[in-house]
Amino acid sequence: MYKVLIIIVLIQLCACKYFNENENEIIMDVDFKKQNDSITNNNYKNSDSTINVAVSAMISPKETFKYYREIFDYLSKKINRKIILKQRKTYGEVNQMLENGQVDLAFICSGAYVNEDDKKNIDLLLVPLCNNKPYYQAYVIVNKNSGINHFGDLYCKSFAFTDPLSNTGCLYAKKLLKDNKVTGEGFFSKLVYTYAHDASIQLVQKNIIDGATIDGLIFEYLKTYYPDRVSNIRILEKSELFGIPPIVTSKYINSDIKNKIKNELLLMHNDSVGIQILKKLLINKFELGNDSNYNSIRKFKKIIN
Repeated sequence: MYKVLIIIVLIQLCACKYFNENENEIIMDVDFKKQNDSITNNNYKNSDSTINVAVSAMISPKETFKYYREIFDYLSKKINRKIILKQRKTYGEVNQMLENGQVDLAFICSGAYVNEDDKKNIDLLLVPLCNNKPYYQAYVIVNKNSGINHFGDLYCKSFAFTDPLSNTGCLYAKKLLKDNKVTGEGFFSKLVYTYAHDASIQLVQKNIIDGATIDGLIFEYLKTYYPDRVSNIRILEKSELFGIPPIVTSKYINSDIKNKIKNELLLMHNDSVGIQILKKLLINKFELGNDSNYNSIRKFKKIIN
């Protein structure tokens, strides 16, 4: 019981955070409601023109803000628009905002993209290139002192998923379970959803949860900039390559604004300021996306279902 309480507290600390260092910072309430979080260009001239953006919680809200803040600041200056960041806890909530036209632009997970693209409610705008490729992998991780050497060794162990729509944080592991003709509930002794990849990593790092399935990009980012956060982590296995988490737009976005955003992001790596922002995020550049890169995830969904 004590261990379960620790897990719950850690997940809440990672997923729900207050911080407000200045008037342009994100103000995040605990239940992720009534948010109106803005990133403002100081030279902005038309207060009635805003771009609403969202980021699926691939990392915890505070880390998400740090991760994407400079991109949004850069974009705000380039297109001369105020940007309002609408942070939500789950991928499904971000998808719902896209469907309803509550956000114009979103950085979402590949699994969430496939789920929403099937409904034809969004458009694939761009994808980032990491290691000069528009692909990424799922990592199944364990604590390096666990004695777990194979996925099968996780039987009757505790395990963390991130979000039900996450490809690397859920679907890939479900496919592994399906291959072994078992379910998560029948295989793991305990199964939790953390709703953030860095939260899952932290639980394994602290040996509170035995294993997790995570986004390899997040792991590599932490390994580069915060190696102490993954010092006790061992990668049990890596998946095949999947289409990388894309940037998408709502069907309701103004076409002129959409083209401005696309053009500025496509040229970002040629800008002296832009390239430095991208380097910090381990991104080479943005390029036009190819929907067929996500077909393997679509196949996963059909097999799992």
